[in-house]
Amino acid sequence: MSLKDKVVIVTGSAQGLGKAMILKLAQEGAKTVVTDINHEACDSVKNEIIQAGGIAISVKCNVTDRNEVRDLIDNTLDSFGKVDVFINNAGITRDAQITKMTDLEWDAVIETDLKSMFICIQEVVKHMIPRGYGKIVNITSVAGEEGNFGQANYSAAKAGVIGLTKTLSKELGKKGITVNAVAPGFILTEMTKRIPEKIKDQLIGRIPLKRGGLPEEVADAVVFLASDKSSFITGHTLNVNGGMYV
Repeated sequence: MSLKDKVVIVTGSAQGLGKAMILKLAQEGAKTVVTDINHEACDSVKNEIIQAGGIAISVKCNVTDRNEVRDLIDNTLDSFGKVDVFINNAGITRDAQITKMTDLEWDAVIETDLKSMFICIQEVVKHMIPRGYGKIVNITSVAGEEGNFGQANYSAAKAGVIGLTKTLSKELGKKGITVNAVAPGFILTEMTKRIPEKIKDQLIGRIPLKRGGLPEEVADAVVFLASDKSSFITGHTLNVNGGMYV
């Protein structure tokens, strides 16, 4: 599924799922932009891509800051001349039950996991619309579809991502831009490895395939939606959850 010569930005790509995505996109021939709030980690992933024979630059960016997002896109245009694909992956969690959740915890997650996508999309489509081409992939979550105990902020943000995706697919379709989402379920990352084994077993017990997903399996779904193989798909949320939520 070649992405040769496509220019792809993945936010939050210095670690976790984002890193798996950017590595897979580079393997498929994309010219990649690694971006995160951690400059050293961005450079490390960039170097990993280059050492494997891929093409990459790294740009430090806080996706909640519109000026930094503009700089990210300007740096991409200076290096590659265009942006074909934008993957909104950056996100955080600040878990607490609703009776204990603070305004700060609520606002931080909504700002990073939802508003940042509004900012990034608004800025990048300025360059996609004149070309009549673009692909946007937003990373949501199973929590946005079924809710999750102790994650009112995260679930609300990720549900908002699905609504944003559907609306923008209608607004931008006539301009040649597709907008889709990927909703991972229980994925085996560094973060989920810290979950107590008892809770982990309970979560896996809910999955018909009886295992956690791999970051590379989420990345494969992203690659498909980023490629021209998905040219007649827009407004869709692709579940990658082993049947956890059907």
